[in-house]
Amino acid sequence: MHTAASSADIGSEILASTAFGPAPGRAAAQLPEPADPRSRWHRAVALGGQGHYAAARADLRVLARTRLDPGLASLIESTTGSLLRQLGWHGAAAANDGRAARLACAATGAARAEALADAYTGLAADALGTGRLTLATRLLGRVEPLLDEAPARARVRWHWVRAETALARGEFALDDATRAAALAEDLPSVRHRVKSALLVAAATAAAGELAAAARLAEKIDSECRDNALLPLRWACAMLRAGVAAEPPAAAAAAHEAADHAARIRSLGGDFRSPHR
Repeated sequence: MHTAASSADIGSEILASTAFGPAPGRAAAQLPEPADPRSRWHRAVALGGQGHYAAARADLRVLARTRLDPGLASLIESTTGSLLRQLGWHGAAAANDGRAARLACAATGAARAEALADAYTGLAADALGTGRLTLATRLLGRVEPLLDEAPARARVRWHWVRAETALARGEFALDDATRAAALAEDLPSVRHRVKSALLVAAATAAAGELAAAARLAEKIDSECRDNALLPLRWACAMLRAGVAAEPPAAAAAAHEAADHAARIRSLGGDFRSPHR
Protein backbone atom coordinates (compact mmCIF):
# COMPACT_ATOMS: atom_id res chain seq x y z
CA MET A 1 0.00 0.00 0.00
CA HIS A 2 2.81 2.37 0.89
CA THR A 3 4.58 1.67 -2.42
CA ALA A 4 1.42 2.26 -4.44
CA ALA A 5 0.74 5.54 -2.64
CA SER A 6 4.32 6.66 -3.20
CA SER A 7 4.11 5.84 -6.90
CA ALA A 8 0.90 7.87 -7.18
CA ASP A 9 2.53 10.79 -5.40
CA ILE A 10 5.54 10.66 -7.69
CA GLY A 11 3.31 10.56 -10.74
CA SER A 12 1.34 13.55 -9.49
CA GLU A 13 4.54 15.50 -8.91
CA ILE A 14 5.76 14.67 -12.43
CA LEU A 15 2.52 15.92 -13.98
CA ALA A 16 2.50 19.10 -11.88
CA SER A 17 6.11 19.88 -12.78
CA THR A 18 5.35 19.39 -16.46
CA ALA A 19 2.22 21.56 -16.38
CA PHE A 20 3.36 24.37 -14.09
CA GLY A 21 6.99 23.71 -13.30
CA PRO A 22 10.51 23.34 -14.62
CA ALA A 23 9.97 20.39 -16.97
CA PRO A 24 7.40 21.34 -19.63
CA GLY A 25 9.28 19.41 -22.29
CA ARG A 26 8.91 15.97 -20.72
CA ALA A 27 7.84 13.68 -23.58
CA ALA A 28 4.11 13.09 -23.76
CA ALA A 29 4.65 9.34 -23.93
CA GLN A 30 6.53 9.52 -20.63
CA LEU A 31 3.76 11.27 -18.72
CA PRO A 32 2.28 8.92 -16.12
CA GLU A 33 -1.36 7.92 -15.87
CA PRO A 34 -3.08 10.40 -13.55
CA ALA A 35 -4.00 9.13 -10.09
CA ASP A 36 -6.72 11.72 -9.45
CA PRO A 37 -8.68 14.45 -11.25
CA ARG A 38 -6.27 17.28 -10.42
CA SER A 39 -3.38 15.26 -11.83
CA ARG A 40 -5.41 14.60 -14.96
CA TRP A 41 -5.97 18.34 -15.29
CA HIS A 42 -2.23 18.86 -14.93
CA ARG A 43 -1.62 16.33 -17.71
CA ALA A 44 -4.11 18.13 -19.97
CA VAL A 45 -2.35 21.45 -19.31
CA ALA A 46 1.04 19.87 -20.02
CA LEU A 47 -0.15 18.25 -23.23
CA GLY A 48 -1.73 21.49 -24.43
CA GLY A 49 1.48 23.40 -23.75
CA GLN A 50 3.31 20.96 -26.03
CA GLY A 51 0.67 21.23 -28.75
CA HIS A 52 -0.85 17.78 -28.20
CA TYR A 53 -4.34 19.21 -28.55
CA ALA A 54 -6.22 15.98 -29.24
CA ALA A 55 -4.65 14.24 -26.26
CA ALA A 56 -5.31 17.23 -24.01
CA ARG A 57 -8.95 17.35 -25.08
CA ALA A 58 -9.30 13.63 -24.33
CA ASP A 59 -8.24 14.19 -20.72
CA LEU A 60 -10.53 17.22 -20.43
CA ARG A 61 -13.48 15.19 -21.74
CA VAL A 62 -12.86 12.55 -19.07
CA LEU A 63 -12.86 15.27 -16.44
CA ALA A 64 -16.04 16.82 -17.84
CA ARG A 65 -17.81 13.51 -17.10
CA THR A 66 -16.40 13.32 -13.57
CA ARG A 67 -18.03 14.71 -10.44
CA LEU A 68 -15.66 17.43 -9.27
CA ASP A 69 -15.55 20.22 -6.74
CA PRO A 70 -16.66 23.52 -8.34
CA GLY A 71 -13.20 25.08 -8.26
CA LEU A 72 -11.55 22.28 -10.23
CA ALA A 73 -14.56 21.96 -12.54
CA SER A 74 -14.17 25.65 -13.32
CA LEU A 75 -10.46 25.22 -14.10
CA ILE A 76 -11.35 22.39 -16.50
CA GLU A 77 -13.68 24.73 -18.42
CA SER A 78 -11.07 27.50 -18.43
CA THR A 79 -8.45 25.13 -19.81
CA THR A 80 -10.80 23.94 -22.53
CA GLY A 81 -11.43 27.58 -23.44
CA SER A 82 -7.72 28.32 -23.46
CA LEU A 83 -7.02 25.52 -25.95
CA LEU A 84 -9.74 26.85 -28.25
CA ARG A 85 -8.46 30.40 -27.95
CA GLN A 86 -4.90 29.38 -28.82
CA LEU A 87 -6.24 28.14 -32.15
CA GLY A 88 -8.26 31.27 -32.87
CA TRP A 89 -11.69 30.11 -31.64
CA HIS A 90 -12.30 33.04 -29.29
CA GLY A 91 -16.07 33.00 -29.70
CA ALA A 92 -16.33 29.31 -28.87
CA ALA A 93 -13.90 29.71 -25.97
CA ALA A 94 -16.16 32.33 -24.41
CA ALA A 95 -18.83 29.67 -23.82
CA ASN A 96 -16.38 27.57 -21.80
CA ASP A 97 -15.05 30.57 -19.93
CA GLY A 98 -18.58 31.68 -19.11
CA ARG A 99 -19.32 28.25 -17.64
CA ALA A 100 -16.03 28.47 -15.76
CA ALA A 101 -17.11 31.76 -14.17
CA ARG A 102 -20.49 30.31 -13.15
CA LEU A 103 -18.86 27.23 -11.57
CA ALA A 104 -16.23 29.34 -9.82
CA CYS A 105 -18.91 31.30 -7.99
CA ALA A 106 -19.83 28.10 -6.11
CA ALA A 107 -16.25 27.62 -4.87
CA THR A 108 -14.89 29.18 -1.69
CA GLY A 109 -11.68 30.76 -0.45
CA ALA A 110 -8.49 30.53 -2.48
CA ALA A 111 -10.08 28.01 -4.87
CA ARG A 112 -12.75 30.57 -5.74
CA ALA A 113 -10.17 33.30 -6.32
CA GLU A 114 -8.06 31.06 -8.56
CA ALA A 115 -11.00 29.82 -10.60
CA LEU A 116 -12.67 33.22 -10.98
CA ALA A 117 -9.39 34.89 -11.91
CA ASP A 118 -8.78 32.28 -14.61
CA ALA A 119 -12.35 32.53 -15.89
CA TYR A 120 -12.49 36.33 -16.04
CA THR A 121 -9.01 36.55 -17.58
CA GLY A 122 -10.08 34.01 -20.20
CA LEU A 123 -13.26 35.96 -20.92
CA ALA A 124 -11.21 39.14 -21.28
CA ALA A 125 -8.93 37.40 -23.80
CA ASP A 126 -11.98 36.09 -25.65
CA ALA A 127 -13.42 39.60 -25.84
CA LEU A 128 -10.07 40.93 -27.04
CA GLY A 129 -9.92 38.30 -29.76
CA THR A 130 -13.36 39.30 -31.04
CA GLY A 131 -12.55 43.02 -31.06
CA ARG A 132 -14.48 44.00 -27.92
CA LEU A 133 -11.71 45.93 -26.21
CA THR A 134 -13.92 47.85 -23.79
CA LEU A 135 -15.41 44.60 -22.53
CA ALA A 136 -11.93 43.10 -22.20
CA THR A 137 -10.84 46.03 -20.04
CA ARG A 138 -13.94 45.76 -17.87
CA LEU A 139 -13.38 42.03 -17.32
CA LEU A 140 -9.75 42.62 -16.40
CA GLY A 141 -11.03 45.02 -13.78
CA ARG A 142 -12.96 42.15 -12.22
CA VAL A 143 -9.79 40.09 -11.99
CA GLU A 144 -7.67 42.60 -10.09
CA PRO A 145 -9.41 42.29 -6.68
CA LEU A 146 -8.93 38.51 -6.82
CA LEU A 147 -5.19 38.51 -7.39
CA ASP A 148 -3.98 38.74 -3.80
CA GLU A 149 -5.75 35.48 -2.96
CA ALA A 150 -5.20 33.70 -6.29
CA PRO A 151 -1.98 31.83 -7.21
CA ALA A 152 0.88 34.00 -8.47
CA ARG A 153 0.40 32.72 -12.02
CA ALA A 154 -2.95 34.52 -12.13
CA ARG A 155 -1.25 37.92 -11.86
CA VAL A 156 1.13 36.97 -14.67
CA ARG A 157 -1.80 36.03 -16.90
CA TRP A 158 -3.60 39.27 -15.98
CA HIS A 159 -0.59 41.29 -17.14
CA TRP A 160 -0.45 39.23 -20.35
CA VAL A 161 -3.98 40.18 -21.33
CA ARG A 162 -3.51 43.79 -20.22
CA ALA A 163 -0.47 43.97 -22.52
CA GLU A 164 -2.32 42.28 -25.37
CA THR A 165 -5.21 44.70 -24.96
CA ALA A 166 -2.81 47.63 -25.11
CA LEU A 167 -1.27 46.20 -28.28
CA ALA A 168 -4.72 45.88 -29.83
CA ARG A 169 -5.43 49.52 -29.02
CA GLY A 170 -2.09 50.62 -30.49
CA GLU A 171 -0.95 51.70 -27.04
CA PHE A 172 2.31 51.16 -25.18
CA ALA A 173 2.35 47.58 -23.88
CA LEU A 174 5.87 47.14 -22.55
CA ASP A 175 5.04 48.06 -18.96
CA ASP A 176 2.60 45.18 -18.51
CA ALA A 177 4.71 42.80 -20.59
CA THR A 178 7.85 43.44 -18.58
CA ARG A 179 5.90 43.23 -15.33
CA ALA A 180 4.59 39.82 -16.38
CA ALA A 181 8.13 38.71 -17.21
CA ALA A 182 9.46 39.92 -13.85
CA LEU A 183 6.71 38.11 -11.95
CA ALA A 184 7.18 34.97 -14.02
CA GLU A 185 10.84 34.80 -12.98
CA ASP A 186 9.65 33.98 -9.47
CA LEU A 187 7.44 31.13 -10.68
CA PRO A 188 8.62 27.55 -11.17
CA SER A 189 6.84 27.46 -14.54
CA VAL A 190 9.18 27.61 -17.52
CA ARG A 191 6.15 27.92 -19.81
CA HIS A 192 5.00 31.10 -18.08
CA ARG A 193 8.49 32.58 -18.31
CA VAL A 194 8.79 31.79 -22.02
CA LYS A 195 5.36 33.18 -22.89
CA SER A 196 6.09 36.32 -20.88
CA ALA A 197 9.36 36.79 -22.74
CA LEU A 198 7.54 36.34 -26.06
CA LEU A 199 5.09 39.05 -25.08
CA VAL A 200 7.97 41.36 -24.17
CA ALA A 201 9.41 40.77 -27.64
CA ALA A 202 6.05 41.55 -29.27
CA ALA A 203 5.65 44.72 -27.22
CA THR A 204 9.22 45.72 -28.07
CA ALA A 205 8.41 45.34 -31.76
CA ALA A 206 5.24 47.39 -31.35
CA ALA A 207 7.33 50.12 -29.75
CA GLY A 208 9.38 50.30 -32.95
CA GLU A 209 12.49 48.48 -31.67
CA LEU A 210 12.50 45.80 -34.36
CA ALA A 211 16.15 44.81 -34.06
CA ALA A 212 15.85 44.35 -30.30
CA ALA A 213 12.63 42.37 -30.80
CA ALA A 214 14.36 40.14 -33.34
CA ARG A 215 17.20 39.37 -30.91
CA LEU A 216 14.73 38.52 -28.15
CA ALA A 217 12.69 36.34 -30.48
CA GLU A 218 15.73 34.31 -31.54
CA LYS A 219 16.48 33.50 -27.91
CA ILE A 220 12.85 32.63 -27.23
CA ASP A 221 12.77 30.29 -30.22
CA SER A 222 15.63 28.32 -28.69
CA GLU A 223 13.84 28.13 -25.34
CA CYS A 224 10.66 26.93 -27.03
CA ARG A 225 12.62 24.27 -28.92
CA ASP A 226 14.48 23.09 -25.81
CA ASN A 227 11.25 22.80 -23.81
CA ALA A 228 8.99 21.34 -26.55
CA LEU A 229 6.63 24.33 -26.37
CA LEU A 230 5.34 23.96 -29.92
CA PRO A 231 2.42 26.46 -29.82
CA LEU A 232 4.68 29.16 -28.42
CA ARG A 233 7.36 28.29 -30.98
CA TRP A 234 4.79 28.74 -33.75
CA ALA A 235 3.81 32.15 -32.37
CA CYS A 236 7.47 33.08 -32.01
CA ALA A 237 8.20 32.13 -35.63
CA MET A 238 5.40 34.41 -36.81
CA LEU A 239 6.86 37.25 -34.76
CA ARG A 240 10.33 36.56 -36.16
CA ALA A 241 8.92 36.71 -39.69
CA GLY A 242 7.46 40.13 -38.93
CA VAL A 243 10.54 41.69 -37.36
CA ALA A 244 13.34 40.20 -39.51
CA ALA A 245 15.63 42.81 -40.98
CA GLU A 246 16.17 41.03 -44.29
CA PRO A 247 13.69 39.31 -46.64
CA PRO A 248 15.51 35.93 -46.60
CA ALA A 249 15.33 35.80 -42.81
CA ALA A 250 11.67 36.76 -42.89
CA ALA A 251 10.94 34.06 -45.46
CA ALA A 252 12.81 31.44 -43.44
CA ALA A 253 10.87 32.31 -40.30
CA ALA A 254 7.57 32.24 -42.19
CA HIS A 255 8.46 28.79 -43.51
CA GLU A 256 9.22 27.63 -39.97
CA ALA A 257 5.87 29.00 -38.78
CA ALA A 258 4.10 27.04 -41.52
CA ASP A 259 5.94 23.87 -40.51
CA HIS A 260 5.01 24.37 -36.85
CA ALA A 261 1.38 24.98 -37.80
CA ALA A 262 1.33 21.77 -39.83
CA ARG A 263 2.73 19.87 -36.87
CA ILE A 264 0.09 21.38 -34.59
CA ARG A 265 -2.66 20.34 -37.01
CA SER A 266 -1.28 16.79 -37.06
CA LEU A 267 -1.64 16.74 -33.26
CA GLY A 268 -5.28 17.77 -33.34
CA GLY A 269 -4.98 21.54 -33.42
CA ASP A 270 -7.79 22.83 -35.65
CA PHE A 271 -6.89 26.42 -36.48
CA ARG A 272 -9.80 28.76 -37.15
CA SER A 273 -9.49 30.28 -40.61
CA PRO A 274 -10.58 33.89 -41.20
CA HIS A 275 -13.66 32.63 -43.05
CA ARG A 276 -14.87 30.26 -40.29
